[in-house]
Amino acid sequence: MNLDRKAVWSVAKGWLAAILVVIVIGLAVTSAPVGAASFQPLEIVTKNGVQVFSVEMATTEEEKQTGLMYRKELADGKGMLFDFNPEQEVSMWMKNTYVSLDMIFIRADGRILRIAENTEPLSTKIISSRGPARAVLEVVAGTAQKYGIRPGDRVGHPLFGSK
Repeated sequence: MNLDRKAVWSVAKGWLAAILVVIVIGLAVTSAPVGAASFQPLEIVTKNGVQVFSVEMATTEEEKQTGLMYRKELADGKGMLFDFNPEQEVSMWMKNTYVSLDMIFIRADGRILRIAENTEPLSTKIISSRGPARAVLEVVAGTAQKYGIRPGDRVGHPLFGSK
């Protein structure tokens, strides 16, 4: 059998390019942070007015465990809402989380229980709800102070029977 070296090299280059594409796509998929699947509007009624956020929902165990880990930024007005139904004592941490956050712990009736402001990035320190909470809203650090969000304010979202 007489093989043309140019033809063999041409086929080999095609296969190598295809393999490289598969490897690059595989690396991109496996190294990308896992994000929650859907965005939903959420409102917080404060004495200063209504603040509207676009939140990712973290409802599965994987989404709740990963949260906002590995993200390098979080835009103002964006956040992640963790559903811990039924209402319970909730503990969070900042392991593998690069962005400082405000964690807003919310009761089942939609009232804010507690706010942990300006959390420390990459910390394994436990941040507790200090009481029963149905959900936790994570937003970029400084949000609570910027918009005057306080314990007792009402959150409007379907998790709390509103909106």
